[in-house]
Amino acid sequence: MNSVPRVAAFFDMDRTLLRCNTGTQWIRFLRRRGEISLWKTARAVSWILRYKLAILDMEAVTRVAIGDLAGDLEEPMIDKARAFFADEVVNAIAPRALVALEHHRREGHLVAILSSSTPYVAEPLARHLGIEHVLCTRLHVAGGRFVGTHEAPACYGAGKVHWAERFARERDVDLAASWFYTDSYSDLPMLLRVGVPKVVNPDPRLRRHAQRAGWPMEEW
Repeated sequence: MNSVPRVAAFFDMDRTLLRCNTGTQWIRFLRRRGEISLWKTARAVSWILRYKLAILDMEAVTRVAIGDLAGDLEEPMIDKARAFFADEVVNAIAPRALVALEHHRREGHLVAILSSSTPYVAEPLARHLGIEHVLCTRLHVAGGRFVGTHEAPACYGAGKVHWAERFARERDVDLAASWFYTDSYSDLPMLLRVGVPKVVNPDPRLRRHAQRAGWPMEEW
């Protein structure tokens, strides 16, 4: 007898589950600790601006950013990210996100974070919120050190669809009956892939698209 496919609820992280952009917050965190140069700060800010405009080549940027970590130990990154979560992230959780999470749990849906971020930021949030599944951009590690590469594609744009479809195949999830919450126009491929697109705190391009498509919008 065939089982009934499951329903999932996927949540973007920045400006959706959270009321902030963790990329911006991370750069500020590193600057306060004296761990990033002015040049790398300016480069990161330019990437964040292009991300907000949905014109970022995330695969290329990811290769550069992760390449900078080649040879570094992973453990200090885990410790640093834990401090970052406590200092910058935990107080930025959107109260209405908690309401949505509880709704999907009551309905028996699988709940997952679907973010372009790395597990060093996404997984502490998932643990705090009791979210079992994290789909994100994962870095290759060997012998406790970063290799300088990542599992392609980066979990961004069409890459989110790639990882969500893999997740769906592995867990017998019906994406056509599933939900996706996001603020970003860059997530349009995933919004179009699910049955219930949920637009939260939309950036200007996503707001215009949602208005044309007749999608409801929420402010969290």
